[in-house]
Amino acid sequence: MQEIARYSGCFVCGDKNQIGLQARFYYQDNKAVAEYTAQKNFEGYFGVLHGGITASLLDEVMIKALLARGIYSMTVELTVNFHKAVLVGQKLLLEGSVDKEKGRLFVTKGEARLENGEIAATASGKYLQVKEDLKDILTKSLES
Repeated sequence: MQEIARYSGCFVCGDKNQIGLQARFYYQDNKAVAEYTAQKNFEGYFGVLHGGITASLLDEVMIKALLARGIYSMTVELTVNFHKAVLVGQKLLLEGSVDKEKGRLFVTKGEARLENGEIAATASGKYLQVKEDLKDILTKSLES
């Protein structure tokens, strides 16, 4: 597995963002993958991971599937369907992949599963490949 580039200050994947999730993303079998254990400081209700955190993880795993292919993009649409509550202390197994592409627009799909295989959430996203001027800015912030 190859670790996917990250920006150290990113809320989701930044290893130097002390208030962030600090998730690590890898590329294998044409998919971005990650594991994340639900932390108490990201509760929505007592003992339950906030749905916005799950959505952020899914957004990140889908955009990482593009980044791993050298495609720099920005989210233009994100749809998340929640199937099961994630409790504090539970581990999420995340997968993201590219479903379709048309010009600069990419459609992705994502999934968050519990360790027992149950689906916690699914997602789809649309990402627009950035133009060269913005790509230069994004490239400067990434670490490999």
